[in-house]
Amino acid sequence: MGAMGAQGKITDVPGIRVGHQQKSDGGWLTGVTVVLPPPGTVGSVDVRGGGPATFETDALDPTTLSQRVDAVVLTGGSAFGLVTARGAQRWCEEDGRGFPVLGGLVPIVPAAGIFDLGRGGDFSARPDEEMGYAATAAAAAQPEGHDVERGNVGAGTGAVIGRGKYKGGVGTASITLENGITIGALAVVNALGLPLGTSTPRAEPGSVRLSDEGASTPRVSAVAAEAAEGTPLNTTLVVVATNAVLSKADCKRTASAAHAGLARALNPSHTLADGDTVFCLATGAVELDLGSGLPRPFDLISLQSAAADVVTEAILDGVSRAGSVTTPAGEIAAYGPVVRYHGPI
Repeated sequence: MGAMGAQGKITDVPGIRVGHQQKSDGGWLTGVTVVLPPPGTVGSVDVRGGGPATFETDALDPTTLSQRVDAVVLTGGSAFGLVTARGAQRWCEEDGRGFPVLGGLVPIVPAAGIFDLGRGGDFSARPDEEMGYAATAAAAAQPEGHDVERGNVGAGTGAVIGRGKYKGGVGTASITLENGITIGALAVVNALGLPLGTSTPRAEPGSVRLSDEGASTPRVSAVAAEAAEGTPLNTTLVVVATNAVLSKADCKRTASAAHAGLARALNPSHTLADGDTVFCLATGAVELDLGSGLPRPFDLISLQSAAADVVTEAILDGVSRAGSVTTPAGEIAAYGPVVRYHGPI
């Protein structure tokens, strides 16, 4: 399926909710997106980009004490925007979510940020703690299985691709495997590169077709050279979620495998100028048994392969849904729909 026809959304995973907050006037072009899982959700992360802005990701290492994740915050504002996680923590504490300690709870709220500073015209206009709180509250207020706003919303409000020439944004997709196992992904696409299989001259409004055979792709060296002309500060952030029973170590490996989907969607990816980060959340509602009759590791491999596919679709969905914007800092054009030939995932 193509990104414009991307099926599903991360909230097809039961219990997962998404909330956005954004501002796009008065010098602002930025926002926050919060993925709020049900209590007891296990999680981990894999950071591959050379320029990440992250918070509390060390707590998601499989060797550390805590096992649960109370919320994941994706934010604009680069390192400044990580303060939004404090707002999400405050909401979680008020709601009784967190790691129990003597005297109370400590919510486990990892976060990652994209670089969008100054894209609305004011370098100091960046998300704060209150926006993080509001985005979390917005997620909590959503009904089960709700639709997810995409494009120029939340953390994707100020996102760009292709060295800042085209608009990026929020995208999502999902797939359901045997035994009711659902895998969803949400992506905030703010990349140095372009969708794999396209080149800048073809990146005009309208249908941009991608094919695994014979597609025109700019050489990585050329893209890197052109990046020097602008501000090569970028990041693609992804949250993968599933209702399968996974350990923290399983989530770590799934996040790692899902990076393959990012690399299949964007060229180049994982560069020194990107902060590419993938979180993985597992709600643990369904046993990981795909009916193959094979040992569990083989079912885990199938789940991880599907996760990579869903990430690709979520990223291309985010590019396709993003609309052009005009701010005091200039105009950012929409890239246009991205259509893939190879059929459904």
